[in-house]
Amino acid sequence: MTALRALICLIFLPSLSMAEATLGDDGLHKQPWFTQSFLELADDLDDAVNDNKVLMVLVEQAGCPYCRELHRVNFERAEIVDAITSDFLVVQLDLWGSREVVDFDGSGLEERDWIQKNAIHFTPTTLFFKHSDDGTPREVFRMPGYFKPFHYYAALSYVTTGAHETEPFQRYLQTVFADLEAKGIDPKVWE
Repeated sequence: MTALRALICLIFLPSLSMAEATLGDDGLHKQPWFTQSFLELADDLDDAVNDNKVLMVLVEQAGCPYCRELHRVNFERAEIVDAITSDFLVVQLDLWGSREVVDFDGSGLEERDWIQKNAIHFTPTTLFFKHSDDGTPREVFRMPGYFKPFHYYAALSYVTTGAHETEPFQRYLQTVFADLEAKGIDPKVWE
């Protein structure tokens, strides 16, 4: 499905019921397609690359209403879940968590310290990592906070199509809106 067609589906089709997230012992919502990781980020990135995927790190916290919205609204959309499971390896971190994360440089630190080191201040925050041309890991895009389904899906497309390499996200969205407008479609993306 093309990115534009999927965005059109987000506008006009009702949400399809997906497998419901469970609430973990840590108070975070868990999706069945989340990666069970040892939190060794370099290995997770290598696994993603070996599967022709992008590493997605999803930072959440217990009791976060926007995290709940991400799971109950965005992750209930088949086109979003299909895009994620097709193109991303997802690792979930807890904003206040104490599990050890092995950073890309091999240093070990608690989740909350890794999150602070990476200047993450909102939940949910979605980060995307790829390898640079020289093979070093790099963050290629970040969604700080909750994005509505239309914008969340557009961000997934923005990363997978490589548009993040050539234009800012806002310009990419303007192009998507212009394409929809040219087709006579008025997306009501805030509803």
